[in-house]
Amino acid sequence: MLLADDGHVASGFLFLFAFKTIFAANVGISIIDRIHQKRLFVHLLVVSQRLVIALIKTTYYGQITEKSMTNIRLTFKEMCAKFDVTPRTLRYYEYIELLSPEREGRSRFYGNQECARMTLILRGRRFGFSLEDIRQWLLIYEKEGTQAQMKAWVELADQQLSELDDQRKQLDETIVELRKLRDDTRNSIN
Repeated sequence: MLLADDGHVASGFLFLFAFKTIFAANVGISIIDRIHQKRLFVHLLVVSQRLVIALIKTTYYGQITEKSMTNIRLTFKEMCAKFDVTPRTLRYYEYIELLSPEREGRSRFYGNQECARMTLILRGRRFGFSLEDIRQWLLIYEKEGTQAQMKAWVELADQQLSELDDQRKQLDETIVELRKLRDDTRNSIN
């Protein structure tokens, strides 16, 4: 019955082979590489779980509907693995109201909106924005819509670019000063 869609079955075997290949060669690998392998394993596990669900849906319903593939519902662990964040970080983002997952008892489930927000949060952090700036920016979308949010984004980006330019100038000055001090010290030794 599971052979109804050979492409999904072949993909499932490919994931199982990837698991075996990744963890078979663990001898002589650094701790950091093992951590990366474990993260990859968790990610592949999440993907393979979705593959099994797709197999079941294909077997029983004949085909996977487009809606079932686009509506994401991730657990807490899956969300951490997908975005490579710690549970503490994810809980903190909920605490400061950057994310608001669905709750069923003690379980949390993250949908498309939370995944999109998490992507924006991590991108904003990478660009150096404060969490409060990101939170305010995300609130603009809820209250005023996309156009207002884009205008606010341009203003925030201009401010951040200005700050980054200032930091670059300070860093360049520090590098020049450190090189001069190093050269002076080297010359005094010789």
